[in-house]
Amino acid sequence: MTMPSRMPEPYGQGGGANLADILERVLDKGIVIAGDIRINLLDIELLTIKLRLIVCSVDKAKEMGIDWWEDDPELSSRARSKELTRENTELRAHVAELEELEQGRAERRKPARRKVEQGKTEQGKTEQGKTERSKAEESA
Repeated sequence: MTMPSRMPEPYGQGGGANLADILERVLDKGIVIAGDIRINLLDIELLTIKLRLIVCSVDKAKEMGIDWWEDDPELSSRARSKELTRENTELRAHVAELEELEQGRAERRKPARRKVEQGKTEQGKTEQGKTERSKAEESA
């Protein structure tokens, strides 16, 4: 007498699906899991957490218009490069603006320096004239 086997049949036989087939279907079609958690105390909402999980292939995500990882500098070297280029451009513009301000200040200082230098020259001439007069008075 033969005893019936209690071992299950492999998935390949009898129309069952293996893990690779299931994964391929999920990635091809996509799956969305959504849920909200709300914590209320005496009808006052204290906390709301919205959870959304999408499992699909990259191609399917792009088809749906989801491509946030391409612009995230933490995940994409291209996005990191764009971020550095943008930052570099901003810094160069800021440096150019500061240099223009400094050049304008230097130009405003030049006439003032000339006046001070002219004043010192005139003051030196006046003091020299006083010294010559006092020497002349002493000798007279």
